[in-house]
Amino acid sequence: MAHRLLLIVLMASSIKPTGMASGAAALRYWERRQEISSNNLANVSTDGYKGERAFARLVENGLPRVDAITNYQSGSIRPSENPLDIAIEGDGFVVVQTPQGERLSRGGSLSISASNVLIDSNGNPILGQKGPIVLSSLNTDRAIGEISIMKDGSVSVDGHAIDTLRIEQLTGNQQLQRAGTGLFIPPQNRTPSDGGASVLQGALEESNISPIGEMVDMISIQRAYSAVQRAISTLDSARGIAVTELGKPV
Repeated sequence: MAHRLLLIVLMASSIKPTGMASGAAALRYWERRQEISSNNLANVSTDGYKGERAFARLVENGLPRVDAITNYQSGSIRPSENPLDIAIEGDGFVVVQTPQGERLSRGGSLSISASNVLIDSNGNPILGQKGPIVLSSLNTDRAIGEISIMKDGSVSVDGHAIDTLRIEQLTGNQQLQRAGTGLFIPPQNRTPSDGGASVLQGALEESNISPIGEMVDMISIQRAYSAVQRAISTLDSARGIAVTELGKPV
């Protein structure tokens, strides 16, 4: 009699065969959330890093699909006193040249290559209005003189104008695809800066990640993951009872 009552309760609670699929999809969602949160924490000290956030989107079969968006909010600006460090204040990106094509960057610690080309921390040339920025000096006694980078992105050496950094901005609510360390693939609709962004020389933009916030998020993710695991275990036990016990004669 007790077994029959349990069967009625199970039927009333609408436990269906798709429950396992829903549970598995939920576990994948929380696993992806944990991957993103872990990556954010790993880059909390990476200059110019933009954090990601995962969210669930229901698809046609009713199961959640994990998507992620980038938080483009600016990080804090930290003075470095290094003339080759730059930070972008406002909504804008520096354009760099990579073997895979042009990419967008929030700047960072730059350097000069053996051929006097201004490059980023990955060795990619920084692009100006004329192409890769090649630094030269009017003073023949030294290879490179005093480098100045103005707020409008103009680059000069010993007061001699070299080029102007290409600064591009997003339009609307565009989302960029990540392309490695601190780089993004530019969208098809690209626009130059309209003055809303400015370049700061001798400064670096810090990550926009809050360590405390990410730690709290990690704890919440672990608790949610454990709750889904318990729900799947309970569902599996209920199915086991239905298969092995309910069919027995009373």
